[in-house]
Amino acid sequence: MTREVDEVLLRSLTPGVLGILVRRGADFAAAEDAVQEALLEAFRAWPDDPPRDPKGWLVTAAWRRFLDATRSETARRRREERVEEEPPPGPTRELDDTLRLYFLCAHPSLTPSSAVALTLRAVGGLTTRQVARAYLVPEATMAQRISRAKRTVSGVRLDRPGDVATVLRVLYLVFNEGYSGDVDLAVEAIRLTRQLAAIIDHPEVAGLLALMMLHHARRAARTAPDGSLVPLADQDRARWDTTSIAEGVAILQAALTRDRLGEFQAQAAIAALHADAPTTEETDWVQVVEWYDELVLLTDSPVVRLNRAVAVGEVDGPRAGLAALAAVDGSVPRHTAVAAYLHERDGDPALAARLYAEAALHAPHLAERDHLTRQAARLNEAGSPRTPLALAPIHPPEEPS
Repeated sequence: MTREVDEVLLRSLTPGVLGILVRRGADFAAAEDAVQEALLEAFRAWPDDPPRDPKGWLVTAAWRRFLDATRSETARRRREERVEEEPPPGPTRELDDTLRLYFLCAHPSLTPSSAVALTLRAVGGLTTRQVARAYLVPEATMAQRISRAKRTVSGVRLDRPGDVATVLRVLYLVFNEGYSGDVDLAVEAIRLTRQLAAIIDHPEVAGLLALMMLHHARRAARTAPDGSLVPLADQDRARWDTTSIAEGVAILQAALTRDRLGEFQAQAAIAALHADAPTTEETDWVQVVEWYDELVLLTDSPVVRLNRAVAVGEVDGPRAGLAALAAVDGSVPRHTAVAAYLHERDGDPALAARLYAEAALHAPHLAERDHLTRQAARLNEAGSPRTPLALAPIHPPEEPS
């Protein structure tokens, strides 16, 4: 019987394999190409002949493909001298290269947006489609961006690490993708952010770690046993991880005392207010709006303005929320779902049902689509009670300049 390849294992091994090739002297773009080819070969070969040392197998396969490619170039002699130094095949020493690769991908030769896209694709293990969805751009556009980034670093020795802000943005996006359930990378993002916080004393690093801890603490309650989405208002708060919440709040409070506010600290403050409330109705929505106001000043993100409109609706009523929503670009993801929620609260179930159905057609994930479809169906049944809208667990990024 043919075995299936463990995709989770392959994804976890990729950063280490890539790091080994870079340490051996391969430029990043060529190394990433070689690793991708080795992964394809693993999908073909491993089901019938699984290796005893998967990482060693991938390193050997990727290095051979790198050598095959470089031998055809004008620098053949220089590359072949390096071949003689190749370590013998066999078990590869364990070394966590992932965080180092994140910094190398934030190289000064790349723009921040290109560095983030390249890291998510090459190190984070996301597909081009997933990276495009995180950036709210078409897949073809993101494919071109990644290709340009690889051309930029082709032949460049990534020996000068990039800036912390770019690394934080990448970790933020990796967690966001993992938290969605499409790719389980949330735990890995938290682990790497912990490492970063241990070596860099900066309030925004702490703010991002707190944000991750607070959102991840609610993960077990976000879906029902059948995989359906459970809105924040309906979640069993007894299933929230109170230890992680307490840790996240403590990390956030320590960061805020330094009076160097950044977007991750502000987002974490909003998450802390949700985590602290016994019920949705008891949430301190006034403070939530105030923190969203801070976020608007820091980022002017349309997604932040979208979430702010929901909070305004909770404080000042649905018509105030709709007025705030009117200032947000209608193409922003989840705009239609927010409009449906606010129109329902404003007493127009027929319009809300149509908007929920329309929003379901554009939902980024199956669970969210099914949830919105059920909302539309509920409103088409007279007298059914309202289920509060589930806000996005973490704000996707605005399209970078």
